[in-house]
Amino acid sequence: MSDDSVRRDDPGVQPVALSPTVPELVARFTALWGEGGPGRPPLGRAFTSRERSPREKALAGFVDALRSETKRPPLSTADHEAVEKRIFSAFSRFARQALDWQDRHVDILFGGGFDRGAAEFVRTAREFDPGLSSGDVFQACRNVWVANGLQKLLGLPVRVTPAIFAYSLLYPYTDNYLDDPATTDEVKQGFNGRLRSRLEGGDVAPANAHEKTIFDLVSRIEGDFDRARHPQVYESLLAIHQAQARSLRLLRSDGPATELDTVAIALEKGGTSVVADGCLAAGRLDPGQVEFLFGFGAYLQLMDDLEDVVEDGEAGLRTVFSRSAGRQPLDEVTDRTFRFGTRILERLEGFGVPDAEPLRELVRSSLIQGVVTTAGRFPKLYTRPYLKSLETYSPFRFSFNNRQRRKLLRRRAALARLFESLSSA
Repeated sequence: MSDDSVRRDDPGVQPVALSPTVPELVARFTALWGEGGPGRPPLGRAFTSRERSPREKALAGFVDALRSETKRPPLSTADHEAVEKRIFSAFSRFARQALDWQDRHVDILFGGGFDRGAAEFVRTAREFDPGLSSGDVFQACRNVWVANGLQKLLGLPVRVTPAIFAYSLLYPYTDNYLDDPATTDEVKQGFNGRLRSRLEGGDVAPANAHEKTIFDLVSRIEGDFDRARHPQVYESLLAIHQAQARSLRLLRSDGPATELDTVAIALEKGGTSVVADGCLAAGRLDPGQVEFLFGFGAYLQLMDDLEDVVEDGEAGLRTVFSRSAGRQPLDEVTDRTFRFGTRILERLEGFGVPDAEPLRELVRSSLIQGVVTTAGRFPKLYTRPYLKSLETYSPFRFSFNNRQRRKLLRRRAALARLFESLSSA
């Protein structure tokens, strides 16, 4: 695993506390959510039916290519190389024909170290715990990609450091533990308290083997970042831990009473998560970087909450979307999410190094399109005129996109295994 601790522990770098503070950031971005009147901000270009036809053909071709690969898993090194080449070719063709990507966009993903980072993470994760499921590995790898993206934006080498590896695995482990119905609330509360003490640097004895694994991950972060020289790293880890605990307590159906209370919890959870990614990627952040990353993470959390709106409602979790779903259309709250996201993405312009502009372009387009596409998955939760209007900004008809998505979901487990197999080769 890559190690750049010499750079991060440069004695000439003075320790700096996290600023602005999390309460200040929650207040600022909750206020930003509340700003603005009704209506939808500009979402980019609109697509005609004629323009959609070749794009849908490209999407169907890519989905079919992926499904075909899952039916013939690679066995030898030569098989892996051939599969990687076919998938890269299929994705590159799809991205250019359907999403208007240029060479610079393809190059920054496949020539910028993101694929190597994923492969390195999967190999190390399997060495750390062979019992991890493919789904858990893929979930953790998503965070690796976020951290690697921040490294790229900040002009740092794209690599999986011990700290990024450990943080990316922390929350699959803790989430699985806290979501286990066989674990009592008393045990979960005790674990949360011990984990907080461990993140604070305490010498805490784990209560069981699962806790020992989690504490070992914290030790890996400590081996990468000296606590005295990098207080931001540990402040950010405590912040996301506190946000997760608050979210567990307050997002139940008997939790926060108002929309602003609910959204504040989501913004804190998402914002602190990506601030932690930034601290673990760079070691320290300036106030402008902290503020942008908090807003960026907050918007990602809102996207996740929209994606999980049905499951959250069934589980009694109260998010800004699930609290309205089924009682009133999600038109207005989704437009508010677009307004919030547009304001966040305006701040992306000054974030990072100049030569990372292709990555900034991908971030801008994918985050807006992510909400457009996700809203299109839930036609029963919106008014028909709203979805018809929103669909004009999608390169695919919602119904067509949903059919292709269902095809992939039917092969979800096989796709996860294929991803891990290729990354482990």
